[in-house]
Amino acid sequence: MNIRSLQPSKSRRVPSRQERMAPLATLPVFYKLEGKKVLIAGGSEAAAWKAELLAAAGAKVHVYAEQLDPVFADLIAATAVPGAYVWHQRPWSAQCLASMQIAICDAESDGEAQAFYCAARTAGVAVNVIDKPAWCEFQFGSIVNRSPAVIAISTDGAAPILGQAIRRRIETLVPPALATWAQLAQSIRTAVNDRLAPGPQRRAFWEGFVDRSFGKEPEADAVDELLRWANAIKATGPRGEGRVTLVGAGPGDAELLTLKAVRALQAADVILFDDLVSGEVLELARREARRMLVGKRGGRESCKQDDINATMIALAKAGKHVVRLKGGDPMIFGRAGEEIARLQDEGITVSVVPGITSALAMAAQLGVSLTHRDHAQSVRFVTGHSRNGELPKDLDWAGIADRRTTTVFYMGGRTAGEIATRLTENGMDPSMPVVISRSVAREGFERWTGALRDLAEGMTIIGYDEPVLVGVGSVFAVLSESHVGVTSGRVAAVG
Repeated sequence: MNIRSLQPSKSRRVPSRQERMAPLATLPVFYKLEGKKVLIAGGSEAAAWKAELLAAAGAKVHVYAEQLDPVFADLIAATAVPGAYVWHQRPWSAQCLASMQIAICDAESDGEAQAFYCAARTAGVAVNVIDKPAWCEFQFGSIVNRSPAVIAISTDGAAPILGQAIRRRIETLVPPALATWAQLAQSIRTAVNDRLAPGPQRRAFWEGFVDRSFGKEPEADAVDELLRWANAIKATGPRGEGRVTLVGAGPGDAELLTLKAVRALQAADVILFDDLVSGEVLELARREARRMLVGKRGGRESCKQDDINATMIALAKAGKHVVRLKGGDPMIFGRAGEEIARLQDEGITVSVVPGITSALAMAAQLGVSLTHRDHAQSVRFVTGHSRNGELPKDLDWAGIADRRTTTVFYMGGRTAGEIATRLTENGMDPSMPVVISRSVAREGFERWTGALRDLAEGMTIIGYDEPVLVGVGSVFAVLSESHVGVTSGRVAAVG
């Protein structure tokens, strides 16, 4: 099959290279301070934080203050680097600013702030007055430290708390091991450049290096392994070994993605995504990645599974990192087993990143424990239709009808009436609580609650336009007691 038959998604626009840079509130610059003299005026705790940051960058920190806050004093006493801090036990003066690269002051008044600013400007020294932006030539951002990889975030003083929140988000996406990998890159760069010509060969090596770095710490023999890999690229050309990662996109809310899923999306060359994958999840993917919609939805025109398999194989054999992005968890009614088997038959490396399956997201959103000890000792996830769209012929209805089991039917909207009939025939009480949930963990979430005997009627109310989950079991009684009928609203916080 020609992979051109599956067209890239046009739902997400990628900015062209010709677009101009949008205006910047400040210019992000990384300043080398190793061995340079900097001045801190003031002995407060706030000044101590700035001093520690400057010392971490290798600066020689000269502190002018008659007294030091205990935090500052402990910082100086604990340093293991001789000469990192020099405490001049007196107030600052204009003469102190000579030969300084940076000057920072924790001013006690606006008058002192203005005087310090003017003195620093006269001396030609970049100046920052803590918490007084009017007297600052530069500002400190929130920092994610994986040195030599360093990330700084600034809101130009508009919302420091927002900057801290952004930093926390980035911290979760950047593994601590990245610091070691960045140091490793420094150590092998010359050797790699000696082996590989500029252009495709080097780019292939460093792109593969980056893929490895977003994981565990490098092994002890990582240098030898990486140089062997560089030699292989030189001998065979830049095209690397392709691979496929099956990634669970969860039920829709991007905040329910695992960190590993986000890293896989950021490392992808091509993303083959299902119809149920939300736009906000796709927004987290690498901008340069090619996106191809391969959605399959009951009752609608869909891509054939054989075509999807052939596309993955062709792309992987072309050296691409293919992410097969599936709604929910790939291993729960996602046909992952078929895809894994075909890829392995072709000798293609395949890995799986799990996701939150919709039944668990539904339970969290409804606030219902599927295994409440007073109601259920087991849980079943059951498909609501077979390949021909009907209920599977060989389901264990007697087991499913067990009153001490909670059952969630996937893709059971169009067979809901038959599900109710079969359960009743196998001894389930017609008054057993049931819930139908539509658009779980998404905008437009709706639920219908009622009794098993009314399940078919509930489906006509909820409708068949979107995929639904049908939950059956006494654990849902708490919902039936509080409301019978349809409830809708925005997605609540899940997890």
